Amino acid sequence: MAAAWAVLAVMLVAARVSSAAPAVAPAFLWAPKNYGFCSNEAKEVVHYQTISQNSLAKSVLQEGGWSNLVCSRDDAQKNVDVAVVFLGSKLRSSDLSEDKQDDQALANTLKLSFTSSEFSMAFPYVAMSDDEKLENSLLGGFTENCNNGFEGNHITYTDTCTVSGQDLKKHHSMDSIRDLMMSRTGNDPSRQTDLIVFCSGGFEDLDPEKSEGELLSELVDILKKSGTKYTVLYASQPSVLENPSNLPLGRYLAEKTNNNTKASLGKCDGECLVKSTLLEGSFVGIVLLIILISGLKCMMGIDTPSRFEASQES
Repeated sequence: MAAAWAVLAVMLVAARVSSAAPAVAPAFLWAPKNYGFCSNEAKEVVHYQTISQNSLAKSVLQEGGWSNLVCSRDDAQKNVDVAVVFLGSKLRSSDLSEDKQDDQALANTLKLSFTSSEFSMAFPYVAMSDDEKLENSLLGGFTENCNNGFEGNHITYTDTCTVSGQDLKKHHSMDSIRDLMMSRTGNDPSRQTDLIVFCSGGFEDLDPEKSEGELLSELVDILKKSGTKYTVLYASQPSVLENPSNLPLGRYLAEKTNNNTKASLGKCDGECLVKSTLLEGSFVGIVLLIILISGLKCMMGIDTPSRFEASQES
């Protein structure tokens, strides 16, 4: 019986290791208008696969149409004035499925932008790494996946970004970003797209301090009022991340109202049925294996006598 429990322990450990998933955080891409990004309708598209940061950059370039904006292509049509990469540090993949948010302004801005834009994509499970800052990883992914080169001369950063290099233009306040937006108004539409990297925390000398949601809401408001054509990529790299195995984020994003959200979360869709069937099969297999091993041990413990005593007659 001890051997059976040992086998069971090994199987449970192996199952846990095999089911372990990388730490993940969500990312969202949207534009108020479909500026020729995609010939087909791309509204509220959700990618359920767990992808790497490099794959996120590749998807943004190819499926999100950013290759026409940030890559060096002579035939590219610059239909967008400003592309913004907003990098957060609070949002986890599990947070969007919760009724109460730690940063309600952030959740409201993301949900409103995702549902009301003509072009919107969501990446609920982006595998993150603490070894490299998110801004460096995404910009490195853009450089790697831009076949014709990456236009780095039209990138500006907030002063909290950790990027290094010569002649880097950094914003120290929202007024600096607002001035950049105003400079785009009425200019040559063939001008290259400006890429703004808005890093976690916003600005070093931010007084009073603002939450991540307040900063994103203010930035989106500036973009709308400036009249510029813009697109935004939001990505998060929280310090503590969670396993996505039981996250209902995809179903949450598909809901339009709070009323049918709770009803939807109580149902088991196709993915849920597959997982539950596999789990039940695993438990049945483990029980049968224990019974088999126990039976073999019992059979091995039965000894057959080597000789029989002769019967004594009276």
